[in-house]
Amino acid sequence: MIEIKPIEELRDCNGKIIIAGPCSAESESQIFETALQLSNIGIKYFRAGIWKPRTRPSTFEGIGESGLMWLKQIKEMTGMKVTTEVAKPEHVEKALNAGVDILWIGARTTASPFAMQEIANSLKGTDTPVLVKNPINPDIELWIGALERLSLAGIKRVAAIHRGFSTYGDTKYRNTPIWEIAAELHSMIPQLPILCDPSHIGGSRELILPISQKAMNGIYSGLFIESHCNPGKALSDNKQQITPVELSEILKNLNINL
Repeated sequence: MIEIKPIEELRDCNGKIIIAGPCSAESESQIFETALQLSNIGIKYFRAGIWKPRTRPSTFEGIGESGLMWLKQIKEMTGMKVTTEVAKPEHVEKALNAGVDILWIGARTTASPFAMQEIANSLKGTDTPVLVKNPINPDIELWIGALERLSLAGIKRVAAIHRGFSTYGDTKYRNTPIWEIAAELHSMIPQLPILCDPSHIGGSRELILPISQKAMNGIYSGLFIESHCNPGKALSDNKQQITPVELSEILKNLNINL
């Protein structure tokens, strides 16, 4: 049985949590401009990838450790909580030393029991909140197994992120949502908060609103969205990122069930 404790860092007076920020921290000017714009529209939780597990080695794989200091400065400037992806114990240590509030586990890492166990071991003795994305393949057992490894290591403040699944054949989605899997996870662990990642599910700006609305109609505790000050020039995921102004409009148009 997975023991879940509330993540105090994830509290919002509007009843739903919105975590937003660029796919990747690319430069000092890009990340600070995006953070300030998001803060100005009321976003309280800022996300940015520092280390990016990319499919091809010739693509941008993240700014690396130097980006952690930018996150620290964003916290100080805006008061926002910050979160970044970790894929190995070295990332965990460096992120926590830099004062990152919340860690997230990416889909590729969730799919690897060895990697998940190493991360769980590295978190023992901490009370760090961790968000766990679904594995790439539609395998609920891997998703639950990742959560169990964290729980057994003493990490009780956890949440899940539904970012869709890789499937074969043509589909309008980048990653097919298969909503039933997230619903099954919720029925098995009803106390577990689940966020929806419409950016990775849709893969395009046009799909973010309808996917977000479907999530808000259901079991989800909030959204995990990619937002960039200049999406067209983003070094990764440029088709699915939206500006903070566009995000503000989407949130205004959402019918949120509290």
